[in-house]
Amino acid sequence: MIPRLKSLSLFGLEAEVVDIEVDIHRGMPAFVIVGLGDAAIQESKERIRSAIKQSNFTFPNARICVNLAPADLRKHGPRFDLAIALGILHRSGQITLPSDIDQSILVGELSFNGTLRSVTGALPTASESAKQQFKSIFVPESNKAEASLIEDISVYGIKNLEEVADHFSGLTSITPAPPTTFLSQAPTLNQDWDLKHIKGNEHGKRALEISAAGNHNLLMTGPPGSGKTMLAQSIGTILPPLSIEEALEVTKIHSVAGLTNEGCSVVAERPFRSVHHTASNISIVGGGNPPKPGEISLAHRGILFLDEFPEFPIKTLEVLRQPLEDGKITISRAAGSCTYPAKMMLVAAMNPTPSGYPVGDPKCTSSPFEIQRYQNKLSGPILDRIDIHISVPRIPIEKLQSLEEGETSDVVRARVITARESQGKRFKDLSIYTNAEMSSQAVKEFCVL
Repeated sequence: MIPRLKSLSLFGLEAEVVDIEVDIHRGMPAFVIVGLGDAAIQESKERIRSAIKQSNFTFPNARICVNLAPADLRKHGPRFDLAIALGILHRSGQITLPSDIDQSILVGELSFNGTLRSVTGALPTASESAKQQFKSIFVPESNKAEASLIEDISVYGIKNLEEVADHFSGLTSITPAPPTTFLSQAPTLNQDWDLKHIKGNEHGKRALEISAAGNHNLLMTGPPGSGKTMLAQSIGTILPPLSIEEALEVTKIHSVAGLTNEGCSVVAERPFRSVHHTASNISIVGGGNPPKPGEISLAHRGILFLDEFPEFPIKTLEVLRQPLEDGKITISRAAGSCTYPAKMMLVAAMNPTPSGYPVGDPKCTSSPFEIQRYQNKLSGPILDRIDIHISVPRIPIEKLQSLEEGETSDVVRARVITARESQGKRFKDLSIYTNAEMSSQAVKEFCVL
């Protein structure tokens, strides 16, 4: 009987169980993989062949046919290498797989020497495996800490093909990884962007505090050197820490994008994504084959900072309309569609005129027509979705030298947390309020604290 080894195919944050069936029979030696695999899967033949030989096994000199089912589902990436190699070893009689192998998920890319390379999407893969009530999941050693964030499934980190083959044959035993705790992964905040380092700009710092308290989008207008970028960088230090549920959401997105690493597998700090104005609309919303998350999804539960706001192409800015309203983005392609969350805080900065200086300043060389054309790059629907608009004036150096340091980010963050707790008590049933009503009430409540 041909055993069915299990793996998962990711499309966005969604996963589909894939059955790997291997058949070896007489005939001209060949290695065929069927089941709508992409180029990375078709190229896995040479990786698997070399890995088996380098792991002290024999590659069968026969006709090998591998089926990835369901046949009408497109599969992407090299994550099926491990399951295919184990199926070949079992069918050729070199190892014995346990009878409950169909209760385990196998994920891993093989190198030529048999070691396992990390794969993207380890966290959503483990989460979906636990949701579908699989007992265990086998992942590369470098993905172990990330996958073990899910407590409802046994996670095995493996280094090479020989190790996992011996484990299934009963020659050795691999110990499941202990659950990864968020406390051990949480980084410390960057003190370089503490609000105490910003002298003056009290109006701007107050706007930051209100934005952080209500998760409001913010647009800062001011001449060069007024401190717009510094204020934007500092907003991350006054936002409340991520909850466990929020950290899992953010980590899943970064895992699919391949931005997690073995040293810090949990995104425990709110993301801050600074995008250059030459970015395309695809890089903002996401795309590719399979679709990868864009900047608005990578900034989920955090901040998306767009400096030189009017310099972005109009089409790029217009794609922000729906995500700013709905908090999610749906990417539709011929192969299917996937939805990524995009509940981020938009912080934008711009100059008042093309020359950079406000009207009336001797350094302003822009004509009224140039100023009008510059400001018309921002459409009404985009400006309507930005809750707070402030002007950030430039402070003379003489005044800056006489000012003392202000409040620290820790003090401001405590007030922001208190404001959010107050909103949480007031809006227990969020379904009875519209987004606009909640936003308006949040500003009013915070301003009287």
